[in-house]
Amino acid sequence: MQTSNLDYGRVIPIFALTFVDILGLTIILPLLHLYAVTFGATPLEIGLVAAAFPLAQLIGVPFMGVLSDRFGRKPLLLISQITTLIGFLMLAFANSLALVILSRVIDGLFGANIATAQAALSDITTDENRTQGLGITGAAFGLGFVIGPVIALLTLEFTDSLALPALIAALYSFLSILLTLFVFKETLPPERRSLTRSRAPWPIRSSLLILLILMFAQQVIFFGFESLLGLFTLSRLGLLGQGNALLFVFVGVLLVIVQVRFIGKWSRRFGDHRLVHLALGLLALGLILLSLTPAQPHPFYVRPLVEYEIAQLRPSGTEAIIGEIAVSLPLEQQRGVGGILWTLFAVIPISIGAGLIRPSLNSLMTRQVGPEHYGRVLGFSAATVSAANAAAPLLGGLIFQQMGELAPFLWGGIIMTVLFLVSLFAVRSVRSVGERSDLSTTRTP
Repeated sequence: MQTSNLDYGRVIPIFALTFVDILGLTIILPLLHLYAVTFGATPLEIGLVAAAFPLAQLIGVPFMGVLSDRFGRKPLLLISQITTLIGFLMLAFANSLALVILSRVIDGLFGANIATAQAALSDITTDENRTQGLGITGAAFGLGFVIGPVIALLTLEFTDSLALPALIAALYSFLSILLTLFVFKETLPPERRSLTRSRAPWPIRSSLLILLILMFAQQVIFFGFESLLGLFTLSRLGLLGQGNALLFVFVGVLLVIVQVRFIGKWSRRFGDHRLVHLALGLLALGLILLSLTPAQPHPFYVRPLVEYEIAQLRPSGTEAIIGEIAVSLPLEQQRGVGGILWTLFAVIPISIGAGLIRPSLNSLMTRQVGPEHYGRVLGFSAATVSAANAAAPLLGGLIFQQMGELAPFLWGGIIMTVLFLVSLFAVRSVRSVGERSDLSTTRTP
């Protein structure tokens, strides 16, 4: 009988291999548009490079989730990690744009590392501590997004070759394979896999569909925030790469603190459905606050220097897809600390909400199915996130371009408020498989 306490002896290896996997991914992500530009890619082709991975995940991750339910987590983790390694090596030695795109497609189709790791955590947790367990993979994600881009930047300080970052990512992927082979212990024994083979396919209940829609909608808004935050802080605060990197580190640290220190306690005390309400409310509040950020550049802002730095930069993935975005810079006469302090204050509720929302929704999703279908449902959840990640930069960038730098965050906050209100009624009515069985038994004469 499992208790409410996590078995850290089994959880830590899953955290370690997830963290190492994320490190490899986050070394590559900030540089993807440069790999495309190297081969003279058009803006549309750069967009295709950026979208290849999440679009391939839409197909691959649910399928890999089904296979992990049937054959165990360890074999599917190894397949995912080996194909990720192959993808990074292809990227390092690519001699054409087609190979760059193919490398991302291969990784996307078979790279179900995170969803499979989440399924493994679900196997070894109970309803009471599953959110805490899933929060640990979120913490690994947050740490990876803090450290990975730093490694990428440091690598390019010492070499002009884009092959080296891809090779370093491949090295981390190889390390994750070793961790899976020699440290990770299978969490889905053969007797539980037989349940998957013997039972009919699970129906997609309306309660599960509600949770998937919430996952997609909030991820579109949050990933839009992540994608456009650099352009936003440039136009309001005059921040360039280094300042934005520090801001993302601040967000990443808050995410890790929430997911390691608080989410387990809050989940057990208040319940996952209340954490969903709280997370959506905090995200809505933070985005609306961010949209009210004054156009006050930091005290060391020099407009001509910033204009020169911008002229030297190549376009980001978002800009390449939607075209050149005219960013208005703040005036030097408005310099001060108010804009910076306001932004830091606004991203606190955003970071807390982001740290809570995905583990809570995923935990509720696992309660809609039996243990034999954890891999499948978390695969669908991961595919939903991938779809949102593919759509968010396009939607947010178009709103930014057409309506100004405040609009994506203001509209994001308004839509998140609507999601919060919807969740008060929709998520509260969600019951787990066990609760539904108890109710039906109670009503049976």
